Amino acid sequence: MKLQQLRYIWEVAHHDLNVSATAQSLYTSQPGISKQIRLLEDELGVEVFARSGKHLTRITPAGERIINTAGEILRKVESIKQIAQEFSNEKKGTLSIATTHTQARYALPPVISAFIKQYPDVSLHMHQGTPMQIAEMAADGTVDFAIATEGLELFNDLIMMPCYRWNRCVVVPQGHPLTKLPKLTLEALAEYSIVTYVFGFTGRSKLDEAFSHRGLTPKVVFTAADADVIKTYVRLGLGVGIVAKMAVDATLDPDLVVLDASDLFESSVTKIGFRRGTFLRGFMCDFIEKFAPHLTRDVMAKAVQCHGKVELEELFEGVELPLH
Repeated sequence: MKLQQLRYIWEVAHHDLNVSATAQSLYTSQPGISKQIRLLEDELGVEVFARSGKHLTRITPAGERIINTAGEILRKVESIKQIAQEFSNEKKGTLSIATTHTQARYALPPVISAFIKQYPDVSLHMHQGTPMQIAEMAADGTVDFAIATEGLELFNDLIMMPCYRWNRCVVVPQGHPLTKLPKLTLEALAEYSIVTYVFGFTGRSKLDEAFSHRGLTPKVVFTAADADVIKTYVRLGLGVGIVAKMAVDATLDPDLVVLDASDLFESSVTKIGFRRGTFLRGFMCDFIEKFAPHLTRDVMAKAVQCHGKVELEELFEGVELPLH
């Protein structure tokens, strides 16, 4: 059994059983991958993949468990490499992050700018996706860190640490009737068409809960994952926008009126998560501290020692998070 063979079955499984696409991503040949998978199956005495002719059709039950274990082994190998790199060159390596558009566009730019200046030899890669995709990428080791507001809590293998709190605001064009109200209310908002985030994105669940608790049904006519897209459709008159407050800039959005909605919705918490067992290199710890200064190396060490979500929650209970 070779590490290369384990890499091949893992990659094939994560390329929708497409051996050709796997070969391209690994810069090798399709026949070479197929041969190595067959040799591994012959050695193990079981099929990892079921076939129809030359095509792989599904992962067998035995294959599911073998591939999961192969993933664990490959991650351990990567950790060994990272430990060696930390001692051979502590300021060189790669860091991959998965996050949402809101974090990538509004929260991370100053952090990444400062990080690159300090670590010019670290190759930084950013992946964007849905909260579920982001959490999955961190859980299966595709990325080092996941940064999101929702979805991370669904994966038990992730160590999640709270970074900051944030809330929403309402954006409307100049002269909109809502700007004339002495105080914004959910009842008033429910009278208008609403443009906001797709469910599962950027704390959208808090918005729905707020209306539901008041027995109101918001008229959501348009949703998007991108706050800039939401603001565009507010400008077109499609509806009243509800976005993260950090996503509105008085300089960039002078044509929109921002109405504070922090009293209407419960604040949300953005978290950073990484797979349990991940070796945190020095520059990885520095990235976390730049993004959330209260997450010191001492705090990270304590979080890594926690055995589950309950212990993690107890560790951060009472911690005053900054408000963005």
